[in-house]
Amino acid sequence: MPAMRVFALSYLALPILLVLSAAAPHVAMADEPSVVERKDPGDSSGSLSPRQQLDNLFTALKRQRDPDQASLIADQINTQLGDSGSATINLLMQWADKAIQEKRNAAAMDYLDQVISLKPDFVDGWNRRATLNYAIGDYRKSMEDIDQVLRIEPRHFGALAGMAAILTEHGNDELALKAWERFLEVYPANRSAQDEAGKLSEKIAGSRT
Repeated sequence: MPAMRVFALSYLALPILLVLSAAAPHVAMADEPSVVERKDPGDSSGSLSPRQQLDNLFTALKRQRDPDQASLIADQINTQLGDSGSATINLLMQWADKAIQEKRNAAAMDYLDQVISLKPDFVDGWNRRATLNYAIGDYRKSMEDIDQVLRIEPRHFGALAGMAAILTEHGNDELALKAWERFLEVYPANRSAQDEAGKLSEKIAGSRT
């Protein structure tokens, strides 16, 4: 499908470049203390804002080299990203999840559309809709949603993995590799990402010889 590949190269390059350009501000936080290192309830961690807590978790994830411990940190990040701070939004997300499980995709899409309309800065609304669009085969809309996720949170490793998957399926190996490399900057201990990046590197090197 050559036409699809041309579309992918032109349209999907923008979010990749966005992700790479957004990397620098977050690297600067590498020396900050991490949430997992600040467990004393008497310290000042309780006064941290949700954003500061999230930043510290991402710092801890970047430092952690043990895959199992990193997975626990990643779970904490996903939990925090999944809490909108709004009972209404959280309920709509629960309804969307239930609809997806029951394969009522149209209803799920409607719930997620409502979430995004009510709280456009809620990253998990965009990410969940990106996942649903991917599942139903609408890669263009999925990538549009991924782009929004990464505008809000450039370190969103789930969205980066989704981007890499779409790029790979469209034969854009070099862009997919860049997405995995960005993923590994955020989440270096993820073995699946390491494997995917390694396979793509070998494939690209082999095609050049």
